[in-house]
Order: sequence, then C-alpha cells, then structure tokens
Amino acid sequence: MRKLGLVCVIILAAFASSANAQAPADSAAIKQAALDYIEGWYEGNAERMEKALHPDLAKRIVRTNKEGVSNLGQMSAMTLVQGTKRGGGKTTPKENQLKDVTILDVYENAASVKVIASDWIDYLHMAKSNGRWVIVNVLWELKKTVTSNK
Repeated sequence: MRKLGLVCVIILAAFASSANAQAPADSAAIKQAALDYIEGWYEGNAERMEKALHPDLAKRIVRTNKEGVSNLGQMSAMTLVQGTKRGGGKTTPKENQLKDVTILDVYENAASVKVIASDWIDYLHMAKSNGRWVIVNVLWELKKTVTSNK
C-alpha cells in the first residue's frame, strides 16, 4: 500500500512539474499584453493598445455620487483605442508613468492581473484567445488625490 501511495505522489509531482513548464511563457505573454495596454496608453500608441485588447472588451468603473447612488461607467475596446489614438496618456510626465504589473492568478486560458498606473488601478481579466493573451475585462478605480488643508 505504501508503494502505491509513493508511486501516486511521484506521478502527481511529475504531472505538476510538466504542467508548470508552460507557465513562464504564459506569464511573459500576459505581462507583455498588460504592458502593451498601459505603455500604449502613455505613448499614445493605438496599435499597441488594440493589440492588447479583445474586441469585445468592457472597461468599467463604479462611480458613486454625493447622494450615495452608484452607477456603472463603461468603455469599449474601440473607445480605449480611439482615446489612445487622440493622445491617451501622453500628457503624463515620464517620471509619473507608473506601470506596475502583478499577475494575480493564471489557470489554463484565464488570468487576473493588477496594473498600478499613475492615477488609477486596473484589475484585468485576460484570456488566451487564438493563441495569444488579450484583455477581456477591466475593472478600475481612480486613486484618491491627497489634498492639503493649507
């Protein structure tokens, strides 16, 4: 019985090791898609932005007014590409262009990624579609601005 258990552990370990062999390539491709998205924005490079996005992308933010009523703001892939083409984040000084990419989770053809940018934080849902990683959904939040009481 012990031998069977040991064999099972060895087989599982070998399987887990071979399953992780693809992870570095996927991780690099996921990070590159996230960088194409945020760097494309800062550069005003619509081609990079479009390459990073699935055509059916939805980018959403929940905004709450002074009365406490929330609504959902939404942008499409086309809106993001057109905004990037018009200059996007080119007005953001290079020294303020944050582009901190953290891969939160990857499973098969799905990934969750956090991007910390200069004025906001994006949570990306990505999918491996037709052999390449693209952003399918973005939920984002503006950073709080610090105000002085002077």
